[in-house]
Amino acid sequence: MKLAPFTLHRPDSAGQASRLLAELGDDGAAYCGGTELLLAMKLGLASYEHLVDLKRVDGLRGISAGADGGVRIGAATTHHEIETSAALRARYPEMPAMISRVANLRVRSVGTLGGNLCFADPHSDPASFLLAVGATLACQRGDELRRVPAAEFLTGLYETALAPGELLTAVELPARPDRTGLSHLRMKLTERPVVTVTALVTLSASASVAQARLIVGSVGSVPFAADAASLIGAAPADFPARAGACADQAAAACAPLPDGEASPDYLRHLVAVHARQALGEAFASAAA
Repeated sequence: MKLAPFTLHRPDSAGQASRLLAELGDDGAAYCGGTELLLAMKLGLASYEHLVDLKRVDGLRGISAGADGGVRIGAATTHHEIETSAALRARYPEMPAMISRVANLRVRSVGTLGGNLCFADPHSDPASFLLAVGATLACQRGDELRRVPAAEFLTGLYETALAPGELLTAVELPARPDRTGLSHLRMKLTERPVVTVTALVTLSASASVAQARLIVGSVGSVPFAADAASLIGAAPADFPARAGACADQAAAACAPLPDGEASPDYLRHLVAVHARQALGEAFASAAA
């Protein structure tokens, strides 16, 4: 398989890259790691006459810890840089652990967080994790900046909320509340995860649940937030039963894609099992 000829552009700034993409329209696409885009082009699933290389764009790469307790991850930061980040290991150690299981070392050394999110493949680990922690995605179009909640960024199968010519520039993780536990679980039958589940639980001073989120991904076209309202106020003694009921509701609510990897009933079973386990692990982590 060979790539069709294309013109490569190398802008120096996000504003310049955005304006260039707007001018190119449907004939151009942003490119950084290229682990998914170039494969799609080789297979004939996508075709672009122009690629805009973002690797040299100032400010798109790197991880920094903010004074407010949050963490900023540049969109062009590679998975391997996330996997080995001291800032993330200190504040969100579950994210490097999650990223370390994505693909293989070669892919993680080239592929980027922004590329993963913008490609919007439904079988993705980072998306469900970012929804669970309440991340915000910084986007730029020309000189205009806006911030999009992670829950609103993925709009459909291989579709995002980015406007024509708009770039994802960074992912911003909020400060982590005290006594908050996270668990991210995945299962794959072939190369891609067929189920990803992320649970977040925050405990009050009395050890009851003050906040809970359960995000299910890789099953439907986009990750979705299961109804976790029943977990609020749960004490250690009754949390397992409530978590089980919440997991069963999440499984019933999901709409599995007909992609042939497994039957819808089996995928719903996997969602229930992994959601129950993730909620239990998040609660235990918060209580530790």
